[in-house]
Amino acid sequence: MMAAAQQPNVAPTPPMGWNSWDSYGLTITEPAFRANVDVLKHKLLPFGWNYAVIDEGWFFENPNDREKPDTLRYALDSYGRYVPVPARFPSAVSPSAPPPVSSPATASIKLPATIEDTSFTALGAWVHAQGLKFGIHIVRGIPRASVERNLPIQGSSFHAEDAADQADACPWDPTNWGVKDNAAGQAWYDSLLRQYAAWGVDLLKVDCISDHPYKLTEIQMIRRAIDKTGRPIVLSLSPGPTSLAHAAEVSALSNMWRIADDHWDIWDSNGKPFPQGTKDQFARLNAWNPYAKPGTWPDADMLPIGHLGPQPGWGKDRASMLTRDEVKTELTLWSIARSPMILGANLTQLDAPTLALLTNSDWIAVSKKSTESSQILHDNNLIVWKATLPEGKIALALFNIGDTPLKLDRTFADLSPALAAHAWTVRDIWESKSLGKRKNISTELAPHACTLLLLQ
Repeated sequence: MMAAAQQPNVAPTPPMGWNSWDSYGLTITEPAFRANVDVLKHKLLPFGWNYAVIDEGWFFENPNDREKPDTLRYALDSYGRYVPVPARFPSAVSPSAPPPVSSPATASIKLPATIEDTSFTALGAWVHAQGLKFGIHIVRGIPRASVERNLPIQGSSFHAEDAADQADACPWDPTNWGVKDNAAGQAWYDSLLRQYAAWGVDLLKVDCISDHPYKLTEIQMIRRAIDKTGRPIVLSLSPGPTSLAHAAEVSALSNMWRIADDHWDIWDSNGKPFPQGTKDQFARLNAWNPYAKPGTWPDADMLPIGHLGPQPGWGKDRASMLTRDEVKTELTLWSIARSPMILGANLTQLDAPTLALLTNSDWIAVSKKSTESSQILHDNNLIVWKATLPEGKIALALFNIGDTPLKLDRTFADLSPALAAHAWTVRDIWESKSLGKRKNISTELAPHACTLLLLQ
């Protein structure tokens, strides 16, 4: 029997916040993280952006050597769990912490690691003191370096070898083995979640678990481990594309799950699995729409807008390659389809026009306050989504996914019979202006552009 996720009190609306991956890849440090959190607190938190997430690689001493896994060096605690590298996260070192213990100098130990008494407790407490929530990324499984040493599993009589499935390796990550579906495996995940709960983790992003490969048993073990802590932790599953065949499972066990492979700052993937573009997400969000509800949210991935650098998780340091119209389209689609909205921009280089978009209260209300939404029309290059808001209000998004301008002259009744009752008082959300009382929409949309209207 599947244990149900701690819904809907954990994620009653789609989570909003910032994640380090799109700008820092594996290389995020505490000073860079704190600088971004400072912007998040002062400029974005008042509008609902409240998660600050450290993505992959916080336990690597030399993250730039990821492509040469034999040279990677890790920080572990005495129970074989990854801990933050003190050179990158100075607050991770407690005043009374003993010095690190070097790897045993034996030929049988292949994976360089130090045993550290470090943690994210102080950094998590600092994030909470800013009024924000704290998140981290992990790859499913148990560190190979821990298995090499057969370290004990905290809170149990088991050791790493008892839990590790050494026939199961993540195909794209060199750090971990999979975890067996046995008592030792559950003890391993229980020990991890006790550690993360003590650190004050509010969101746990688990990778190599939702697709290529899909690992239901490990999702179930992590769900049980979270529930045992009693802490309300958002469980986020990656990467995508999660199969619709698993919809009942992931929506029962997690709070958000990736519906596509990594999304980056391109318009169209042209059929390639990686990276995914904005246009590709229309069909996926439409297919997953029935599963979007309080506590469980299909995740179209992070928003690669603004400045992506100094070391983005894909490509070179750059300004987002999305055009201004494409950025508005992406933000509109994520909001009206009720995807989690996690920014990838380097917030310390956030420009004024992008900040103005991200702090548009009417746009954010579409995500936070809508009680249902759906795609109501797909007519060649025109796609229309409708969302129901409180007090009888309707949000209406019209998208031109084509490469040429699109002239529109349609009645609201033509778009949806539900809009035929009367003339509506219409407000253009992005332009922040009233369009008066209307029964129709008459406009021209540039290629890849949209309009977002509030009807009441």
